[in-house]
Amino acid sequence: MLRQPEKAHVKIVSAVVAILTIMTWPAQAASLSKTYSYFSIGGRTLDEIQTELDRRGPKLRSTGRRHPGATEMEFNTKIQYGESRGRCRVVNAEVRVKAKVILPRWRSRRRSDSETQLVWDTLSADIKRHEESHVIIAKNHARELENALKKLYPQRNCEQTAAKAKSTTDRIMAKHDAAQAKFDRVEGINFERRILRLLKYRAQRTGN
Repeated sequence: MLRQPEKAHVKIVSAVVAILTIMTWPAQAASLSKTYSYFSIGGRTLDEIQTELDRRGPKLRSTGRRHPGATEMEFNTKIQYGESRGRCRVVNAEVRVKAKVILPRWRSRRRSDSETQLVWDTLSADIKRHEESHVIIAKNHARELENALKKLYPQRNCEQTAAKAKSTTDRIMAKHDAAQAKFDRVEGINFERRILRLLKYRAQRTGN
């Protein structure tokens, strides 16, 4: 007999918006779907660009501030249970991650000087790399969660197995949240040094 647990709660994490649900669906491998959306900014100088990012960037509820980029992610964890010989086990588990990456699009390039263009190209690439890294962190934890759910020890009934699945999900999602927050902290500390290094590299490539 197949059983399914109730929906899990919604979680918001620091650098991404993560939504977690638990349902039941046919057996498949863990998957990731990713889409992109863009917000337009103007500005001919770096100060003007910064002002535009502060004014138009996506606002996260977790920080209350606008950011130069963001990633919204939905975790759909679906579990199939089966009862046999007085025990209930996880027959199959699948975690799907749906990610929406939000990035800036600069509209005033032709009206700016070459130095501003170089800095923007460097900054824009770093913003995209940063958000893509959040997606990778989520995918890794989704895979970890899926494997952990499949390895759960059978319980006396499916209610107990569902409770084990929930506690396992809560533990790994908390680990995911902590990993995302740590990534943001490390990125923030190293931001200036990283951008200067990238600027130097790009300047050398373009011959400036």
